[in-house]
Amino acid sequence: MSHTSEWKTRVYLFEEDHTTKVRVELDTGTTRLTGHGTARCNPTDRDVPEIGDELAAARALENLAEQLKRIAYGDMAAAGVAPQRAPLTAYDLG
Repeated sequence: MSHTSEWKTRVYLFEEDHTTKVRVELDTGTTRLTGHGTARCNPTDRDVPEIGDELAAARALENLAEQLKRIAYGDMAAAGVAPQRAPLTAYDLG
């Protein structure tokens, strides 16, 4: 069975007061999800905005990945195929 689709993503980064927040929006055509991530610069560290961007974006993508897994596991259960691992826990948005 052949299948091709295109999923669209948008990544939004916001920085204020040494805190970077990222929102990742995913549109699969049938489902829309939003992942969130945050990174804070320690006051004693040198301020390097790129590091905050990278950490916050990675955390937002992890959050999005966990949501996708939950949906996939729910779809598997609905199809009568039990997931091979324990249900996922909530992601800490910190």
